[in-house]
Amino acid sequence: MLDAKQIMEIIPHRYPILMVDRILEMEPGKRAVGLKNVSANEPVFQGHYPGQPIFPGVLMLEAMAQTGGVALLTLPEMAGRVPLLAGIDDAKFKRPVFPGDQLRIEVEIVAMKRGLGIGTGKVFVGDELKCEATIKFALVDKSQWK
Repeated sequence: MLDAKQIMEIIPHRYPILMVDRILEMEPGKRAVGLKNVSANEPVFQGHYPGQPIFPGVLMLEAMAQTGGVALLTLPEMAGRVPLLAGIDDAKFKRPVFPGDQLRIEVEIVAMKRGLGIGTGKVFVGDELKCEATIKFALVDKSQWK
């Protein structure tokens, strides 16, 4: 549904921290399903861990946040805002992710209150659950960005 170029028109993230390569499904303001291809060439694998590369759990959480940010920022009333990660609750890491894996990131927005979005996210490789968490987004006006 959205490719990397279109995603970068919505959220401000760029390589090497852009963690969503494609959006497969989306209901603006409600949910999104994204893909992240985990490449052996990613800079993080130089140190996490040499000889035994494992994709960091915190980057799976970032992928959830970016996917949720895309879902929220496609709402017309969110134009001109930047999503900032405001909190992570109940994060669970089930299995490691390795170079060559393709992450399917599913995020459902469950609440929107006073500029704070709350979503539940899950990361899968195939049908195997790798990570899940509740994520909170502060939606900041770009004009106030300093």
